[in-house]
Amino acid sequence: MLFQQIRNAPTGAYSYILGDRNTRVGIVIDPVAESQDVLLALIGDLDLDLHLILLTHVHASADQSAAALRSRAGGSIVVGSACNDMQADLRVTHDAHIVFGDEVVHVIGTPGHTPCSVCYRWRDRLFTGDTLLIGSCGDTTLRDGDPGILFDSVVNRLFILPPETLVFPGLDPNGRTVSTIAEEKTSNPCFSSRSRDMFVTQMAAMYPPSS
Repeated sequence: MLFQQIRNAPTGAYSYILGDRNTRVGIVIDPVAESQDVLLALIGDLDLDLHLILLTHVHASADQSAAALRSRAGGSIVVGSACNDMQADLRVTHDAHIVFGDEVVHVIGTPGHTPCSVCYRWRDRLFTGDTLLIGSCGDTTLRDGDPGILFDSVVNRLFILPPETLVFPGLDPNGRTVSTIAEEKTSNPCFSSRSRDMFVTQMAAMYPPSS
């Protein structure tokens, strides 16, 4: 397998390249606009044919970045099925399987940060976008987010994965690159020892409605 994590230092946002060593087929997850030249250089260095551009969620900059990468390197844009306002090539639902070369990515529907948020599981790695961050979670005040639904997604769909599953987030302002399901389940202050109601109250305090 081939794997690269690319961090954009000013924003702390991560992009990922996954590749099948045998067929030289590759995919990119959450391409950051400021990292596109690096992404393209790495795809070339790895001798990969970019087939898919996977988005964990959709917002204006993600839309533009994915479209720009598609125009420069090819590949089909993949989003969650509820992303109706995104000009995507493929919309995927919970439990869908995405094949690239001899590899398979499993789709986990995780609405909450946005209604169309999804996470992608590949081998022992989970790409969580802004749904589950290292020691934190995404804002739910944008794009029709819902804190209660986010809590359900994380607890009922992510925390049931094997504890050794590696968690690769969409961003981390402190530069941490990876965590595990076990660590987030026991130590993430957003979820550890908190009920759903407590989480909703906590999120309302963290992200009060704008006046």
